[in-house]
Amino acid sequence: MSKIWSRLSAMFRNRTFIGADKAGNQYYVRTEQIDGIMKEKRWVEFKGEVDSTSIPVEWICWLNGQRKIAPTPEEMAMLEARRQRVKENVALLKKEEEERKVREGSSRKITSMGKGDGPDLKSFIQQLPVASKVDKSGEASEDSSSKWHTKIQEEKEVQDQAKQEPESAEPTGSGASFRPGTWQPPT
Repeated sequence: MSKIWSRLSAMFRNRTFIGADKAGNQYYVRTEQIDGIMKEKRWVEFKGEVDSTSIPVEWICWLNGQRKIAPTPEEMAMLEARRQRVKENVALLKKEEEERKVREGSSRKITSMGKGDGPDLKSFIQQLPVASKVDKSGEASEDSSSKWHTKIQEEKEVQDQAKQEPESAEPTGSGASFRPGTWQPPT
């Protein structure tokens, strides 16, 4: 029992006050030797209720060892002022966005596009060959248009023939002319 009491009393005697935050939480550090190694213990004593959300980010980083030096009061004041400016800018941007939506809402009609409201793709495709094949006078030539239609029909016939012929599941290769060890990767 005396061993526990001596450790507790040493803990309170050996602590060093590092600083306090805006909420009144106090931060301490203690250096102790554990297994021959000097270790630094950092902790916070809350003012009032234990509320971990009241700890500023800078102090959290110091407690976790991500910062070697504790935040100074000047640094905390500067960061608090910056946070306040960011909050004001966000409020200003939200206000401007609402005003813009009100202005646009009064000048613009909302239209919905259903299935019938979309573009007519068939008529668009039919216009492509005429619009893309124009002779020097600015008018579409019927000769180039008929060539284009003929080319499309030939491509359709080739696709139909490919569909009719069943594909072989067997691999294809060089067959009898293949010699092991002669293949070289392309350069």
